[in-house]
Amino acid sequence: YPSGNLAIIVVREKKRLICIVQEDKPNNAEIQAVFKSNGRNTCYYPNGAVWINMNIQGGQYLDQAGSRVRRWTWPNGVMSSGPHVPLSPIFISLNRHVGVRILGRDKITVSFLAMGQQAKFNVGTKVQVSDLGRLPPPACLGEDELLLLAFRVRILRLFDRLRGCLNFPSNEQWDKMKPPAYLITQTLKILQLCTTSDISDELRSSIRAIVNA
Repeated sequence: YPSGNLAIIVVREKKRLICIVQEDKPNNAEIQAVFKSNGRNTCYYPNGAVWINMNIQGGQYLDQAGSRVRRWTWPNGVMSSGPHVPLSPIFISLNRHVGVRILGRDKITVSFLAMGQQAKFNVGTKVQVSDLGRLPPPACLGEDELLLLAFRVRILRLFDRLRGCLNFPSNEQWDKMKPPAYLITQTLKILQLCTTSDISDELRSSIRAIVNA
């Protein structure tokens, strides 16, 4: 960024490339988007809620409350059921310098513009048509990913309660106030993922305790 803060990172993890977009902060910068060469991509709102989520089959666009605004499937995708839903081109601005354009599975671009200079990163995924029939079903989240999601929701809920204490210090009922709708939605989604993922009962109980504490 013009401030000197790191904006975009591209790293290699084993055989995959990962592109990470960070917010314009010198320390503890939040991640605003993650794009992986295996087709699993996620963009986040400034409040940390998931904005766009994509995989090798298709994607979905969510509002800040966690409700789905639209979904789509890529052409020649391998959806287990349901009709093909075409993609309408999407362009979002993660911040004043970084934008994301989604035109297709292999046409996803991260654009960086600052001080009259522009850089573009193609973060789309190319899939051989002949290999589509052999693609595995969507991968379930691993144990580490589920734990990270659970702790993230837990931290966001703690921050929300802290804001309530600061804004309404004389309110004795602040601890009984419900969290925002998007946090409730994310909590329910994590609990649903726990029931569909191949994890131990002990870990499943731990994740439930984290998000429900």
